[in-house]
Amino acid sequence: MAIRIQPLALLALGLIYGGGIGFTLAAANNVGFDGHDHGAGAAHGATATPGAHDHGRMLDVSGPEAPTLDVTLEPDPVSGFNLHLQTANFRFAPENAGRGDRPGEGHAHVYVNGEKIARLYGPWMHIPALPPGAEVAVTLNSNDHAALAVGGKPVRAELVGPATPALSSAHKGPH
Repeated sequence: MAIRIQPLALLALGLIYGGGIGFTLAAANNVGFDGHDHGAGAAHGATATPGAHDHGRMLDVSGPEAPTLDVTLEPDPVSGFNLHLQTANFRFAPENAGRGDRPGEGHAHVYVNGEKIARLYGPWMHIPALPPGAEVAVTLNSNDHAALAVGGKPVRAELVGPATPALSSAHKGPH
């Protein structure tokens, strides 16, 4: 008597076991599961494929409730720098990332010397190191990554980092 297994059942078993084994192997080898690539060659701008978002798009939010942005950069007492964003008429909304735009909410993009280093969902960020005199720029962005703009200009703040790198404080004795 032969056992007959349905093709769909075999497909389901293969997907379950194959996915589980693949995930286990990837996790064991420290493979990242990043859902979005912002590195060189990523699908953005003129090279964007259908369905990819375009970081060059602006969403004009002019009006009395337009968001504002100010940034400060301070040496961290242990190492690197602390970047602080002060916003008005804007709420960080990580729960809506990648979803439709909602007035007054989204996230920030942080750039060092023109290269995006982070997507920020709150007002503070630690930057481990900066090259001397680095330009740090921050933009406010909508949930779907469009740069927020007022009067056609991006809501953006820039500053130049210190001419010398931050020094780490040495631990001396018990606290």
